[in-house]
Amino acid sequence: MTGDEITIVAGIEIPSTDPVFLAVVLAVHIPLGLACVAIGAIAMLSKKRRGRHSKFGTIYFWCLLALSASATFLSLMRWNENYHLFILGVMSFACAWIGRTALRRRWWGWVRLHIAGMGLSYVLMLVAFYVDNGRQLPLWKDLPHFMYWLIPMAVGVPLIIRALLRPPLAPARAGISS
Repeated sequence: MTGDEITIVAGIEIPSTDPVFLAVVLAVHIPLGLACVAIGAIAMLSKKRRGRHSKFGTIYFWCLLALSASATFLSLMRWNENYHLFILGVMSFACAWIGRTALRRRWWGWVRLHIAGMGLSYVLMLVAFYVDNGRQLPLWKDLPHFMYWLIPMAVGVPLIIRALLRPPLAPARAGISS
């Protein structure tokens, strides 16, 4: 596949004319990515207790697994151009797995591991999106490429650190004194 093969859908360039690639991107990957962004935000902004937070967190986890699987498939189809997106997808899901497993198995420091893991999974997912699509987005297209990596991290990591310094359940559930 050469770099000259593109398909334009709704003004967005998709770097392939392969019908399988396009079907996976349009029917699977994009809807899963949108679902992860929305559902992950709902989980993050919900009160941290059983119910809404855990329900949406579980849905986010499984949608992220499917998103990572579709990213793996798409990366394999265009490995030389997309191997970094495969790495970001694997890292994103690995962070979510650590965060979810820490919660479910109540590892030592599970609250902070859960916050860090799930938060980093969301940030890495956004990094992958901006690295892949930033050059086509208003405002972002005028930025140097390294900013597609830096901006999501510069916004997300301080928010994660803030949550780690003041976790909502840490004193009550993890034996951490205030």
